[in-house]
Amino acid sequence: MPYVANNYKDRLFNFIFGSEENKEWTLSLYNAMNGTRYRDPSMIEINTIKEVLYLGMHNDVSFLITPDTNLVADTALLNLYEQQSTYNPNMPLRLLQYLGSLYEKYINARSLNKYGSELILLPPPRLVVFYNGVTQMPDEQILRLSDSFPEGAVSDVEVCVRMLNINYGRNEKLLKACGPLSEYSFLISKIREAYQEKSLQMFGQPAVPKDTPRETRELILTESVDQGLGKLPENTMIRPFLLEHRAEVKDMLLTEYNEAEAMKLFFLDGERKGRKEGRKEGRKEGRKEGRNATFYEMVQDRDITPERAAQKLGISVKQLIANMTILGYKIPGDYTENE
Repeated sequence: MPYVANNYKDRLFNFIFGSEENKEWTLSLYNAMNGTRYRDPSMIEINTIKEVLYLGMHNDVSFLITPDTNLVADTALLNLYEQQSTYNPNMPLRLLQYLGSLYEKYINARSLNKYGSELILLPPPRLVVFYNGVTQMPDEQILRLSDSFPEGAVSDVEVCVRMLNINYGRNEKLLKACGPLSEYSFLISKIREAYQEKSLQMFGQPAVPKDTPRETRELILTESVDQGLGKLPENTMIRPFLLEHRAEVKDMLLTEYNEAEAMKLFFLDGERKGRKEGRKEGRKEGRKEGRNATFYEMVQDRDITPERAAQKLGISVKQLIANMTILGYKIPGDYTENE
């Protein structure tokens, strides 16, 4: 009996680069990534996973691009793009899961028979993570699924994910080649600057204390978003679109901010408990308990969806809801069991 959600929220990155109305920006990003000069947005078929699945699976941006617009597998490329504000070495595993779902969609949409004797031609995948967190990372690195295997293990499967640092001032060649990406990067940097300035003014430190009331934190971020949008030059491509959808943009950034804060807090809380107990087992258990509790509280407070929390914890939405129920957390009313 899977749980069904009715309020999956896009991330800002997906809102900009994964929507039907902004395919020209998606194409611009693809061209910058691959050194191509395609100009026809109709070459793109967006197939981002947004359905509510048993495992709460959804990805940021995925699309097929076919230069001859025939959408056939021998010329199409399948692109999976993920934006991350926290470093996650498990992205090869997550993107492998997304890829399986996307291939299933591709096969079903074309009525192909994967059990037949005829070879099915599939679009080759390109997997990319766009990183814009505060932890220092190189401009580019490759994440591999094999890094998750025991040392020396032999595997028949490998997945490679290209991780690019898109913080403003990094990967300048890439950002210069894609105007919307550069503008997105600039916007995030200005929001961060405004947020840190407000925190310094109010609390004497660049980060809002974790015991600050939620309403205060959200007010600070909302004002920071307004300042960031205000600093976008008049001639930027994404500015009219973001101003038109200002309320949605704020809501998305609040959700992303709360997610990022949760990731930082569970690591900090776990490390504190580990140091207090003074042994490796304590650190490991502390991180796990702190992580679970943080996400349970965020689901309860509607700072994050159960799907996203389950995805971060590596469990199903059903298991997440069951755990929260046992521990006495309040379940959002619009999440119901589907017979």
